[in-house]
Amino acid sequence: MVLVNNPGTWQAIYPPLRHADWHGWTPTDLVFPFFLFIVGVAIPLALGPRREAGEPRGRLVARIARRAAMIFALGLLLHLIPAFDLATLRIPGVLQRIALCYAAAALVFLVTGWRGQAAVAGVALLGYWAAMTLVPVPGFGAGDLGKEGSLAAWIDRALLEGHLWRVSRVYDPEGILSTVPAIATTLAGVLAGQWLRAGRAGGAVVRGLVASGVVAVSVGLLWGRWFPINKPLWTSSYVVFTAGAALLALAACYWVLEMRKARWWAGPFAALGVNALAIFFASSLVAKLLVYYRLHARLFEAGFAPWAGPENASLAFALATCLFWLGVAWALYRRDIRLSV
Repeated sequence: MVLVNNPGTWQAIYPPLRHADWHGWTPTDLVFPFFLFIVGVAIPLALGPRREAGEPRGRLVARIARRAAMIFALGLLLHLIPAFDLATLRIPGVLQRIALCYAAAALVFLVTGWRGQAAVAGVALLGYWAAMTLVPVPGFGAGDLGKEGSLAAWIDRALLEGHLWRVSRVYDPEGILSTVPAIATTLAGVLAGQWLRAGRAGGAVVRGLVASGVVAVSVGLLWGRWFPINKPLWTSSYVVFTAGAALLALAACYWVLEMRKARWWAGPFAALGVNALAIFFASSLVAKLLVYYRLHARLFEAGFAPWAGPENASLAFALATCLFWLGVAWALYRRDIRLSV
């Protein structure tokens, strides 16, 4: 997302680095659900041993609530800076959705087994599908999946008027109702994490991940014929499709890293991974300040635009931004500094 969010100019971007305008998907639309999925994978890896060691459930719940509250607060702070205007503060956001999905999935993990987690995810996806296609929206009717007429957009306007995504103001891509299926994305990761912890042989782990991934991708694409794959609405078909893609990616990583032991290439990803939220927050904050103080355009026009075409110059700026933050992450990693919440 550092690459996607920091082009030299938004007027010149290669299509794979853009989000789909509405229905459909691009590689960029896989990034956020992949992150929520891996948050889910980490939940049983982190909380499972604590629960099995007999740590009181109340203490675990307090830990989950504290971490979720801190992530949510960081998201609000990111939206407040630099204007600090509470009247127009956008309340939903990427970090806010991560916080809510983490909290919900972690709590479900604490009180249920894998069947209960699968049931909660299934109910969330089917319930969201039913609500979005059957519940009538005032002025639009039932089943409208447009930017303004969907049930999710109507709820966002009704409850968060003046505090929505400024690009649209009629819906929010991280809005209230669409967070429900996003929780299902995280629960898919929880189920995958438990599969990894089950003590199976490496080949069985990979085969299970691949089989589940192929089925999920196929079901998501098929479901998309009636309930289109759509990231801003986080449709149920989008959840199933992206969860399947994430399962396949996890299977590939597991096979390469754990079975083939080919880890020579993984250093930069490990450095970014251990401080992922911190790097996302810091890079987003710096990007906002550069735009606010009109330094972004100056840097791009002086350092990148003169020697390349618009798309290549814009991509070069984004890559340079990535390299800068990779350098920051690597310095933290080498010093074993983890900026966790």
